[in-house]
Amino acid sequence: MDTETLIGKRIDVLDDGFVEVVDCMGTDAAIVQAARVSYGKGTKHVSQDRGLIRYLMRHRHTTPFEMCEIKLHVRTPMDCWRQWIRHRTANVNECSTRYSIAIDTAQTTAPDQWRFQAQDNRQGSAGNLSGAEGERFSRSEKEIIAATRQVYQERLEAGIAREQARKDLTLSTYTEAYWKIDLHNLLHFLELRMAENAQLEIRQYARAIGFEIVSRWVPLAWEAFLDYRFGAMSLSQPEIELLALINAGKQNEAIETMQKKAWLKRDGDAWKPNREAREFAAKLSRLGLTPPWEA
Repeated sequence: MDTETLIGKRIDVLDDGFVEVVDCMGTDAAIVQAARVSYGKGTKHVSQDRGLIRYLMRHRHTTPFEMCEIKLHVRTPMDCWRQWIRHRTANVNECSTRYSIAIDTAQTTAPDQWRFQAQDNRQGSAGNLSGAEGERFSRSEKEIIAATRQVYQERLEAGIAREQARKDLTLSTYTEAYWKIDLHNLLHFLELRMAENAQLEIRQYARAIGFEIVSRWVPLAWEAFLDYRFGAMSLSQPEIELLALINAGKQNEAIETMQKKAWLKRDGDAWKPNREAREFAAKLSRLGLTPPWEA
């Protein structure tokens, strides 16, 4: 597609956030050209380009994807931005509250959107409070945001330096930044942040970037990414060995192997799988198979 049609495209995220395309360079053709080096315009068919891009993605030949770059203007809560900025393979310029007044808006949480801490994942969430239970937390959230903003404003009016006045703002306060990244590293970001175990807020940004922007910018690369990266799964060497045993009907041998690897322990009359075993069970489920300790 004509990349100029993407420039200025803004997608709303959360209650007051957004991602907007500022500039982009390269298309699927640039990926193909870099891979072939001697590729001449008009000498190859689209079907051949698609096959090459899929080959590159499938075999993790990543350099050609670095020929494409995109620059986004993003507005995101500071706590979400902390996760975002951990991806250090981008060029970033964030709005500085040493020079500018902090954005006068903060992300708020609807009563039915407060999430429980996951019991099997220290950094994740699972399930939601009821709206009635969450009402109290949403109310106190708004009170905290309003109070910290008032203190911040009072400090500014008293002449307190902006770099110090800002220190008690909530992490839900929105910040803005320009974020420029090549396609290879962007796809890595999307693979991690669109995943179901990513925090919901950053997942919404990642899905907006992926499905609303990248899918239009480089459709052939996006299709290959979904097929061979995001929608795929990897198997470790132990998992391949176990899968072969399960496929051969050797359930007991598979269980013995898992015990030796400390994946399974006896808990009374039941088996207690560790985290690695539970992750393997999830992969078996995608393949329509039952874990040997549940068979």
